Amino acid sequence: MPAAAPVRHRAARVAALIIVALTLSVGLAPAGPTVAAPPARQVAVTDDPEGGTAALRAALEEASKGFLDAKQALAESVQRQQQLTAQLKTAKAEQAERTERVEQIAGQAYRTGPLRTASVLLDNTSPADFLDRVATLEATVANENRAIDELQQTQKKIARDTRAVEAEIIEQRKQEALMAKRKQQAEKALTVANEQASAAAAAAAAAAATKTTQNSARADPAPRNPDGSWPAESCSVNDPTPADGCITPRTLHALNEAKAAGFTRYVSCYRPGSSGEHPKGRACDFAAQQDGFGGDATGDDRTYGNNLAAFLVDNADQLAVLYVIWYRQIWLPSSGWKSYSGAAGDPSSDHTNHVHLSVY
Repeated sequence: MPAAAPVRHRAARVAALIIVALTLSVGLAPAGPTVAAPPARQVAVTDDPEGGTAALRAALEEASKGFLDAKQALAESVQRQQQLTAQLKTAKAEQAERTERVEQIAGQAYRTGPLRTASVLLDNTSPADFLDRVATLEATVANENRAIDELQQTQKKIARDTRAVEAEIIEQRKQEALMAKRKQQAEKALTVANEQASAAAAAAAAAAATKTTQNSARADPAPRNPDGSWPAESCSVNDPTPADGCITPRTLHALNEAKAAGFTRYVSCYRPGSSGEHPKGRACDFAAQQDGFGGDATGDDRTYGNNLAAFLVDNADQLAVLYVIWYRQIWLPSSGWKSYSGAAGDPSSDHTNHVHLSVY
């Protein structure tokens, strides 16, 4: 039986290895049971329930902010031009009056002749009379010099105001060009995003999105800076919606104004981990249904969404609206309603079950 010995040796070695392995496993094992961690979930851009892409939303935010900034700068320039034009009108009226006065002085001097001064001083009967005539002459000369100086200053002011008005006109043309550029930027971003959308579907959706009540409630304006611009705000106040995060004071103002106007159905604002304005506290999603987000809104729910979208658009200046999305359409301050297709093609990304609001 010589062949049996190698077999026994191999079996003994295997048994020894098993014993060593068991010993090591007991010595290295933790006190409690171990649970394997689930693999990390890879989140794609299309997983964002907001629809579209992060790049598209970034482009829309930049374009709309730039448009509103240029619009504000244009309004300020127009106001300055109006003030300067009024000043210029007043200065020209003063110029006409002072020119007439100087012409009268010049005419008087022409009629009395160049010896008027000498004759006034020499034609006296006493030292007291002489001093009185000197004082009168000095007052007359001072009055004439003052009239001439006032006319010259008025002419300089007219020249300054005229140049300032011309500068404001140039500034307005610059801001108008910037507004047009920002409008083109936003529309180009949407064109690229919607290049596969059907023209017929877009037209039908546009008609549905803009079918709203004739008159929306008027919202109270959000606070502005003294120059009319929007103050910078951070995600600093509590989000009162079930999202339970933070929002900006301006977002809270828009939310409260919408509620005051009667739009009291389910709302969710703050959302971490996504792109756009939600994680910045500058966006809210208003459900068309009473109790939350569901399928495509129809009937009364669709009308509710239409009316809410109209309210937000009609009060865009008061609420600092960057854009509104509803039923495959997006409203921009530069361009009005445009087609907007969600990447996933579901009610959330297509915004057929909720109205999205982003504020400055």
